[in-house]
Amino acid sequence: MKSVTTLVYQINCKNLLSKDIWVSRITAGSQSNTLGQITQTLVKNYLEDNLDIPNINIKGNGHLPGISHTESNDRPTTFDIVASKENKYVGIEVSFQVTTNSVIERKAGQAKSRFEQIETLGYKIGYVFDGAGNFQRENALKTICSYSHCTVAFSLKELDVLCSFLKEYFL
Repeated sequence: MKSVTTLVYQINCKNLLSKDIWVSRITAGSQSNTLGQITQTLVKNYLEDNLDIPNINIKGNGHLPGISHTESNDRPTTFDIVASKENKYVGIEVSFQVTTNSVIERKAGQAKSRFEQIETLGYKIGYVFDGAGNFQRENALKTICSYSHCTVAFSLKELDVLCSFLKEYFL
C-alpha cells in the first residue's frame, strides 16, 4: 500500500515543467507551501470519506469557539481543519515540510498555550505531520506531541488512527 505522502509527491510532480524547478532554492518555499496545502486537502477529504459519524462537520481553515490569539478573543485562532458536532470541537493542524524550516518551531512554540485553551473548553487538538523537514526537528516534535490529544504521520494507516480518535471523541 502506498502512503498518502507518496501520492502527494506524485500528484505534485506531474505539474512540474522540469526537475530544475523542483530543486531551485527560489521556488523551494512556494513548492513546500503547495505540498502543505495539498496534504491539508487530502486529510480533510480522507476524514470526510472515512469518519462515518452522523452530522459531523469537517471544515478547512476553521475556528474553535473561544480559542483566540488574544485574551480579548478578538483574533480567533485558525486551524487547518476543524471537526465539529454539536458542542464538541477538534482543531487539526497539518504540516508537510520537505526541508527544515521554522514552521514546526512556530507550531511547537504555540502548542502549550493552544492545548491549555482547548483543554479548558473541553475540546481536542490533533496534528498530522510528514516530510523530512518536520522529522529533523526532534525537539519541536516532542513538544507538540506533549501538547496534543492525537498526533499522527501522513499515511493511510495513521489517518485511520486519527479517524478512530475522532470517533471515540464524537460518539
